[in-house]
Amino acid sequence: MAELSIVEAVNDALHVELARDDSVMVMGEDVGRAGGVFRATAGLRDRFGPNRCFDTPLAEAGILGSAVGLCMAGWRPVCEMQYDAFSYPCLDQLITHVGRYRWRTGGNMEFPLVVRMPYGGGVRAPELHDDSPETYYVHTPGVKVAIPSTPADAKGILAAAIRDPDPVVVLEPKLHYRTLKGEVPEGEHVVPLGRARLAREGEDLTLVAYGSMVPVCEAAAEELDASVEVLDIRSLKPLDEDALLGSAAKTGRVAIVQEAPRVCGFAAELAAILAEKAILDLQAPVLRVTGYDVPYPYWQIEDAYMPSVARVVDAGRKLLDF
Repeated sequence: MAELSIVEAVNDALHVELARDDSVMVMGEDVGRAGGVFRATAGLRDRFGPNRCFDTPLAEAGILGSAVGLCMAGWRPVCEMQYDAFSYPCLDQLITHVGRYRWRTGGNMEFPLVVRMPYGGGVRAPELHDDSPETYYVHTPGVKVAIPSTPADAKGILAAAIRDPDPVVVLEPKLHYRTLKGEVPEGEHVVPLGRARLAREGEDLTLVAYGSMVPVCEAAAEELDASVEVLDIRSLKPLDEDALLGSAAKTGRVAIVQEAPRVCGFAAELAAILAEKAILDLQAPVLRVTGYDVPYPYWQIEDAYMPSVARVVDAGRKLLDF
């Protein structure tokens, strides 16, 4: 297997899927000639031509609106939103149209559309380049959401999203685009949506996370004087409830870590599921370690905003001492 970074794995997935299926196309700002801001689409235009990998105007609503029509015409468009918060103008298209077409047609029309984007902070970027907007998409009926944390999953989840008959939003942790490498299967590689990944086995405490927070939890597990399990959710919708409930039953203590603001974040949904279905297995309250309910701060103080290893360790110790 090849040793790739996350952004290289994304690029590999796109090359494989465009070669496998002539109906797959890639569209977005600077994805063609430049190969994307992060070079995630490098080489696609040269290999597959300007009709299957093409640059769009700087108009996110237009990108997704065009993709809606392409889907209805039989294409499988993969839309890149250049940064996380740049996707907000396309929420109208996604909520009003993308998530509803299968319902509108009584299940007669598939809607194989993918929206992929880098997300999260830690890269010292300016405003509107660092958000963690997964809850907007998870809350939208008809839309699936996945967030990989490893290069192998970055390739496999994107491949699964492209092949899925429903619209899928894939958020990629830009902090680890090039700082994290791992073995990635060559050729076709698919990681089914709806299955969590056990990143680390343990007996005393479960840390639940996804995307860029998984490495934070793995580092915190090393510092805690206990046997700590790390569960990588990776598919937010559909969610692997069995894996979540099974880990909670095994350890009896759960902390959930997300980069997004606290109120109504996905961690709250996971905590509610545990309260409804695992209350008799829990030996302590479910704790959340999250971002704060403020706009993502400027880079000078972003380290104070993002959940840190120290904050996760503190939550773990509270649970172990409860």
